[in-house]
Amino acid sequence: MNLQGADDGTPSELQTMIADSVERLFAKQVTRQLLERFDAGHRADSLWQMVVDNGLPGALVAQDAGGSGASWLDASPVLHAIGYWQAPLPLAETMVGAALLAQAGMEVPEGPITLIQAGRHGDLRLDKEGQYLEGRAINVPWARSCRWAVVADGARLALVDLRQPDITLAAGSNFANEERDTLVFTNASSQAIGQLQLPDLHEPVWHLGALVRACTLVGALEAVVDKAVLYANERVQFGKPIGKQQVLQQYLAQMAGATGAARMAVQVALRSASDLFLGVAGSSNTLAFDIAVAKVCAGEAATLAASVAHQVHGAIGFTHEHTLHFATRRLWSWRDEFGSDAHWAKVLGQAAIAAGSEGFWIGLTDRSL
Repeated sequence: MNLQGADDGTPSELQTMIADSVERLFAKQVTRQLLERFDAGHRADSLWQMVVDNGLPGALVAQDAGGSGASWLDASPVLHAIGYWQAPLPLAETMVGAALLAQAGMEVPEGPITLIQAGRHGDLRLDKEGQYLEGRAINVPWARSCRWAVVADGARLALVDLRQPDITLAAGSNFANEERDTLVFTNASSQAIGQLQLPDLHEPVWHLGALVRACTLVGALEAVVDKAVLYANERVQFGKPIGKQQVLQQYLAQMAGATGAARMAVQVALRSASDLFLGVAGSSNTLAFDIAVAKVCAGEAATLAASVAHQVHGAIGFTHEHTLHFATRRLWSWRDEFGSDAHWAKVLGQAAIAAGSEGFWIGLTDRSL
């Protein structure tokens, strides 16, 4: 069985099997009714149990640690499907958390699991021994739904029980009504600590969180493109589909082009992530560069696609009754999470300036700025 995939981008057999499985599951289960119930405040617990039964939360965990042993490229159809179907689950966060715990040689608890990068969106810090946490973390994804949090502080990793009395929670949400809560830690204890073996990736949760957001953004972008093209071909005005109008064709082409660029940038970053977790030399620097590029491309495409899709749909696209908002609200939300496109563009720009005129071209072609 081809588990790694070909260098030309041909999917591996494992990737194809995962893609088929998750497509069947989400196409059947993530209905308009489920999304409307989620917006009304009902968690998708039955859907979560189905993804657990299919082994998706542990897709990135090695087989000897109880997971599927998939690479980041192999598991990417899961992240894509979360975006395409707008699945309201903490699945992406759980996959990353489980992968980091396993990489640090720590036991992976039953999910769901959320993610916190110490020093980002708050002042949360681990003490010197890694036993206690103090401070505040803002916009923590799915904190109310998760028993566990993976907290990264440099190379140190802590597993934290969010139900302990030393942690208080203030509920919040993004534009898509997904939980984005504030947690206050008052000398809260960690249940386990470990050391990550990911050299030069100084903020693993921040970087890998940006990667999975870029992946889900591409899925949502493709859903928006499909909806816009379908509507443009179905909506008849003055005796012909509006998709025959040259100006709309240009808008749709721009949206499709930006989505394609984001998709390719994400694929490059996913291959780098696969290399990093396999221990390929030099992949840490390459991954940091590739994630920055992927998040920039996906975030810029999200801004363009949401605007074009709503222009194509006209007034009906802004109504609650139409399904377009399920995707566009997630585009608006996810583009800013784990660093906006402006943030990651600044990171790349500062690196290019630091490299100087002599180091710029080498850093660019080596993807190591």
